[in-house]
Amino acid sequence: MVTDPRLQIFDNLSTAVLAFDADLHLIAINPAGEQLLQTGRRSIAGKNISQLLPRGRQLKKVLERTLNRAQSFSARGVHLAIAPGKVIVVDCFVSPMYDGSQVIGLLVEMNQIDRLLRLTRDESALDRHEANRAILKGLAHEIKNPLGGLRGAAQLLQQELQSKELKEYTRIIIHEADRLRTLVDRMMGPTQPLKHEPVNIHEVFQYVRKLLLAENPIGLTIIPDYDPSLPDFIGDKEQFIQAILNISRNAVQAMDGKGKIILRSRVTRQFTIGQKRHRLVLRAEIEDNGPGIAPDMLDAIFYPLVTGRPEGTGLGLAIAQDVINKHGGLVEAKSQPGQTVFTIYLPLENGDD
Repeated sequence: MVTDPRLQIFDNLSTAVLAFDADLHLIAINPAGEQLLQTGRRSIAGKNISQLLPRGRQLKKVLERTLNRAQSFSARGVHLAIAPGKVIVVDCFVSPMYDGSQVIGLLVEMNQIDRLLRLTRDESALDRHEANRAILKGLAHEIKNPLGGLRGAAQLLQQELQSKELKEYTRIIIHEADRLRTLVDRMMGPTQPLKHEPVNIHEVFQYVRKLLLAENPIGLTIIPDYDPSLPDFIGDKEQFIQAILNISRNAVQAMDGKGKIILRSRVTRQFTIGQKRHRLVLRAEIEDNGPGIAPDMLDAIFYPLVTGRPEGTGLGLAIAQDVINKHGGLVEAKSQPGQTVFTIYLPLENGDD
């Protein structure tokens, strides 16, 4: 690619910048642009806009209009299909480049707005999770204290009663008090501190896969789709197994034990979790081909006691989210009939980049 030295100043910008000649062939792209389009400059050098973004007709029209009128234009909410099944939304600002009075090319600035919306949504989700945990702690305290008194009173009463029939009632009170206490403890998720040891996501996936196939030997297919180059992350293996198991079991139950699950691992670069940007992030996905999650349920599925199944407790996903958040990670869910994907993001290093 022939690169104008004057354009190298854009290499240090976080905004994606692309330069095209008058025939709309790419002549330069900065690292932020490579990251946005998920490609390398060598592989796209000299490509025409139609080759670079085959389904980018909206952007191509803006570029052609800028050339024809020799004036800057902006376009908001432009959808770009950068890969099969991968569409991003960007705001574009296109300005002509001159040599004297002649327009010799275009400079295109792109800001990915769906990423900004995701960051806002993720920060809101993390804030809600922290608020929910604070409420749950207070609620657990208020429930467990009277439960202890109720159970103690029932035990004392049981010692005074002579009738076996009446003692049966006190046993029921004690049993139900214990059941409620267990339910409250489960709502709070794992209470033991995290271990900090190297954890291999593929070992976790394989353990969960074997367990689910043993529980559902007929009709269930679990396909591993792993990136073998992924390094370990630091965390608590047992707690993380529980998180993956809770999400996967939810998928199995949604499909009535018959269907396909894909356990996928990938690496994502320059990804922000909360307010911290990480150079490398593990992306672990659990995908199923079940009926999907109702749209009105999708935003609430990680809340405790929210469930779409009459026999469900609504605690599995809440516990999974709690474990993942404790690891400094994030979990998201997308769903449509025939495809539900839970995506877990975990930092592979602690520094900000």
